[in-house]
Amino acid sequence: MRAEAPAGRVGVVLVSHSRAVAESAAALAGALVGTGDPAPVAPAGGLPDGSIGTSAELVRGAVATADEGAGVVVLCDMGSAVLTVKALLAEKEFATVRIADAPFVEGAVAAVVTASAGGDMAAVLAAADDARTYRKL
Repeated sequence: MRAEAPAGRVGVVLVSHSRAVAESAAALAGALVGTGDPAPVAPAGGLPDGSIGTSAELVRGAVATADEGAGVVVLCDMGSAVLTVKALLAEKEFATVRIADAPFVEGAVAAVVTASAGGDMAAVLAAADDARTYRKL
């Protein structure tokens, strides 16, 4: 009997209406990890032609890219990004994907840092959700 390979880290997908916003938030979150080995983070921004919008096709691809076997946490900016991800979550292939109810940038950083440190799905979701309470003053 062959033992299953251990699951990797929790992946993070950032869904925005803007490709530039998703890519920038992913780059920022990865850079702030500080270890040189961030957990997988994949942007899914805009439409395939580069215009503003949300694409289920791009979200599917980003989930596949970020999935190391320990699940994927998705952060969305607003509106149709959230609706698109909720529709995908209803599909069986997305059984290990969860959406975080978190602010986009702060939540992305918290999720990627926690996933990079080896946090499980619950810890990554909690870190992202907790970013809502980050005080600036």
